[in-house]
Amino acid sequence: MAKGSIGVTTSNIFPVIKKFLYSDHEIFLRELVSNAVDATQKLRTLAIAGEFNGSTDGLTVSVSVNKEAGTITVSDNGIGMTAEDVDRYINQIAFSGAEEFLNKYKDTAGAIIGHFGLGFYSAFMVADKVEIRTLSFKEGAQAVSWTCDGSPEFEMTDIDKAERGTDIILHVSDDEKEFLEENRIEGLLRKYCRFLPVPVVFGKKKEWKDGKMQDTDQDNVINDVEPLWTRKPADLKDEDYINFYHAIQPGQDDPLFWIHLNVDYPFNLTGILYFPKIKNNLDIRKDRIQLYCNQVFVTDSVEGVVPEFLTLLQGVIDSPDIPLNVSRSALQADRNVKMIAQHITKKVADRLRDISKNDHDAFEQKWNDIKIFIEYGMLSDEKFCEQAMKFALLENIDGKFYNFEDYKTLVEANQTDKDGNLVYLYATDREAQYSHIKAAQDMGYDVLIMDGQLDIPFAGMLEQKLEKTRLARVDADVPANLIRKDDAKAVELTDAQRDLVSHVFSSQVPKQDKAEFMVNLAAMGENTQPVVITQSEYMRRMKEMAKFQPGMSFYGELPDAYNLTLNSDHRLIKAIVNDAETALADSLKPIDDEIAATDNIVNALRDLDKDHKEGEPDHKEEIQHNEDRLAELRADREGKIAQFAATQDRVHQLIDIALLSNGLLKGEALSNFLRRSVDLL
Repeated sequence: MAKGSIGVTTSNIFPVIKKFLYSDHEIFLRELVSNAVDATQKLRTLAIAGEFNGSTDGLTVSVSVNKEAGTITVSDNGIGMTAEDVDRYINQIAFSGAEEFLNKYKDTAGAIIGHFGLGFYSAFMVADKVEIRTLSFKEGAQAVSWTCDGSPEFEMTDIDKAERGTDIILHVSDDEKEFLEENRIEGLLRKYCRFLPVPVVFGKKKEWKDGKMQDTDQDNVINDVEPLWTRKPADLKDEDYINFYHAIQPGQDDPLFWIHLNVDYPFNLTGILYFPKIKNNLDIRKDRIQLYCNQVFVTDSVEGVVPEFLTLLQGVIDSPDIPLNVSRSALQADRNVKMIAQHITKKVADRLRDISKNDHDAFEQKWNDIKIFIEYGMLSDEKFCEQAMKFALLENIDGKFYNFEDYKTLVEANQTDKDGNLVYLYATDREAQYSHIKAAQDMGYDVLIMDGQLDIPFAGMLEQKLEKTRLARVDADVPANLIRKDDAKAVELTDAQRDLVSHVFSSQVPKQDKAEFMVNLAAMGENTQPVVITQSEYMRRMKEMAKFQPGMSFYGELPDAYNLTLNSDHRLIKAIVNDAETALADSLKPIDDEIAATDNIVNALRDLDKDHKEGEPDHKEEIQHNEDRLAELRADREGKIAQFAATQDRVHQLIDIALLSNGLLKGEALSNFLRRSVDLL
């Protein structure tokens, strides 16, 4: 029997491991099983090299739990170890000092375990005593037992062991008894080891017999030793890919399509990425892509390994060239990781372009299922955006699809304004914006449908990418102003008439919470609606962008600003102007005369004060008195106009029809409109 101390420079590694790895202590099983798999793989490598002449059939790793004895055992029939091997690989730990160790690697369990080659020592996260029983494959080797109780002291003795390989026996500590439950261990094996290249056996398969679950004679192999991504695409059918997808993402609809990654230079990368149906639910989760290292599950948090927009995909990535056991910041800075991320992005873009080119009908049919993914990628990744500009689609209100070049060709003759800008019109709601869509189509314009979750920021991006192009929602202005072809037709009303009819309508707009209406006039033609409500493209887009960018949240607090435009060419507006002039002529004339006279006084007094010298009397008080009088007169004038307007059912009806067409007529105002409509019949 030999005794000794483990070769570490810190006084005791085990409390450090337990303290700083506690939150991730379940990885002990991954590390021990991975070591066992390595042992079997090394034996197979030696056999190929002619250094081992025995059989490599039946290489397996076995995991067992003995709840009564309080032990977990991980066994393999791989290369095994001699006493010298144990001393070299177990007793000597390249460890530079506790202080540097703690400061640099305390935040990530994987960093501590992997960086220092301490996979075996992860056992002490859950065990207060660990035994190794091992027999080397070498001819005439002596089996040995190594025991350590969680201190730097160990004992190593010769033992009898008939079979080649290694058993790691963990005596589970009292506060880690959860790992003596079979369901817990099987769950961890299926999480971390379900695709290892060597069969991993955990007890026997069970069946229902005599009123209870009983063991059968068949080994319970928990893993698939040849997962789909390790096989050649030429050997696989669509059915194979779909079945594998449902195995890793149970309960999901069939994927739309997939990409089989297989790269061996300048880095090693395999995997399968699936495009699920996303529609308009931008659910950015970090656990849809599983990351493996040589078929060992590592994490389903792949930030830094793939661009964020690709986390909308699902599947697996396997690469031995990703430094899994370093900090997050180091991972993101790693050259290989950056190259892998760029490669995956390119492969995704290439796959989408190929489908668009070779099976365009299918691409159009799937567009609305993948649109949010492509838009998210174009908004967040410049390289992907450059490629996607070649295959991304625009859909018009009639359900027809166009790539950017084809759509430009379609509309540029009719939708170029007087300044040479190409104007794309779009709607976000077919039903709510129907009247505006119809008005645009009546003028020969094409209208896009942009009702997706990311379409508003996407519209802004297109304006930056497409030369001399702007996008305008169909309800952003009156039809004649959406795409100005020449100077606007003049409104044929005097200033007094404009002022009068503006006050008639503004005084009767129902008050709405967080909404403001500005009345203006435009000559829109006799056949256009008499009253049209629009909303500024700029302000509406700023408010919508506030939902995506916290720094713009102040826009979201502003009231909605609407333009209520009166069509001065329409017979109803002309009639209301005439009626108002006739009904209010006598009551407004003395007020208007006094307003004009008082305004002249104020202007004259201000002129006198222009040359005012210090010490001389001024006219400030007199000016203020007259300005107060002006305010009273104007309020009186507006009040008389409002009294008249309140009696005009046509004014109320026209306002309510415009509000109703924009989904803005609610509550009492809607009830009044319905009652008035019946009365007018």
